[in-house]
Amino acid sequence: MKASGFFSQEQQERIVNAIGEAERATSGEIRVHIETTCSEKVLDRAAWLFNKLGMTRTAERNGVLFYLAVKDKKFAIVGDTGINSVVPPGFWDNIRDLMKERFMNGLFTEGLTEGIIMAGNQLKEHFPYAANDVNELDNTISFDNTETGEKL
Repeated sequence: MKASGFFSQEQQERIVNAIGEAERATSGEIRVHIETTCSEKVLDRAAWLFNKLGMTRTAERNGVLFYLAVKDKKFAIVGDTGINSVVPPGFWDNIRDLMKERFMNGLFTEGLTEGIIMAGNQLKEHFPYAANDVNELDNTISFDNTETGEKL
């Protein structure tokens, strides 16, 4: 299965809508990247993609990446330094645990959308939404290009 075909168009729209909803609660910026496979440590790959996708360029360094490797059944949540410098240890654990439970039950869209909304709700404490907030990162889902042999 290719990453780009893992979620239907309707499911992708639900995920993008969840990003928009979460970002209305916080100035944090959320992205989703889906790959077919991940042959390295999932957090290493997610961190590399975080940089490659330009997520370190937010004004408050408050970007969050939800990364999934669908064939290998791996996922990670990566927050930028602005977030990690102010949140307590284990900040991402309840989101990860909820997503893992949903994924284990085959509820991938639900796990991802619920995790995204939870992230927005948790981030608003440290990065509240402001009236002059600018959407600094694209809300669309990005995919790998393994079918053409390319990687981001």
